[in-house]
Amino acid sequence: VYCSCLSWGFHVCSSLSNVLWSLAVGHQYTSLGTQPILCSSIPGLVPKQLRFCRNYVEIMPSVAEGVKIGIQECQHQFRGRRWNCTTINDNLAIFGPVLDKATRESAFVHAIASAGVAFAVTRACSEGSATICGCDTRRKGPPGEGWKWGGCSEDVEFGSMVSREFADARENRPDARSAMNRHNNEAGRVSITDRMYLKCKCHGLSGSCEVKTCWWSQPDFRMIGDYMKDKYDSSSEMVVEKHRESRGWVETLRPKYTFFKPPTETDLVYYESSPNFCEPNPETGSFGTRDRICNLTSHGIDGCDLLCCGRGHDTQTEKRKEKCHCIFHWCCYVSCQECTRVYDVHACK
Repeated sequence: VYCSCLSWGFHVCSSLSNVLWSLAVGHQYTSLGTQPILCSSIPGLVPKQLRFCRNYVEIMPSVAEGVKIGIQECQHQFRGRRWNCTTINDNLAIFGPVLDKATRESAFVHAIASAGVAFAVTRACSEGSATICGCDTRRKGPPGEGWKWGGCSEDVEFGSMVSREFADARENRPDARSAMNRHNNEAGRVSITDRMYLKCKCHGLSGSCEVKTCWWSQPDFRMIGDYMKDKYDSSSEMVVEKHRESRGWVETLRPKYTFFKPPTETDLVYYESSPNFCEPNPETGSFGTRDRICNLTSHGIDGCDLLCCGRGHDTQTEKRKEKCHCIFHWCCYVSCQECTRVYDVHACK
């Protein structure tokens, strides 16, 4: 049996995201950048990951931050879905068994976490947080009309290399799950590389913009999350094929439906069906949707009909204190009154 959760490290059914999540929020790891010995205290790292951690120890806090922003983005993107990227605080496997299967949810989490690591490391390098990396000087080329190169172009190639070397270190088995994880990890990283853009700043008297300096910048991570959510919705279902090579039996993936366009490197792939997440199920990791807040007027998955799986919903009134009747006073402050408003809150039965 192959267990993954988010198989970037650890023992069989644990995941690198679990440990790095603890790095990102746990006080015992706050001095990671100054204490290389802590690399050996991260449970379950394979030798390649351990060597990488020791060689690049000063960027490991950025790796942890990348996993954290990836998980936060996952929770934002799925906030209105039956599965809402719930994490379990008191469990090393922070997603529970949800990611054990090769589902679309597993595909998304691998992609967004890999993208998060690449993003955070790239940003840290451009901000001067590490001495082993910095600005990208390779992609400049000739300047355009009315502007010149300046600032610090973000080195997304270095950030992607860190994500690839660390996240893919365990994905070297000749099985279908490793092939799936490698593909989705890379799809997350490519989503950033393909969306680098030229960011410019104007210079001149009174903002005349006589001269512009420009540099390569990463997009806002929310844009990456939106894009990967679209890829989740259109992810490609695959089937597993086995064939014999000189090293033994090897599993590969091929599209299940030949009349669809085959997936590219930017698409997400999966080969196992997801549970419906309507009812609690400890085996699948589903928490169900009971007591989840639903949108009565929506016809989408966040609406009460779909989110509540046909069980219906309860409605309660809720009083909220809000600022109202705000007035701007010259100069320069705003005064507001406090009003109590009543809202209807709908929750799944």
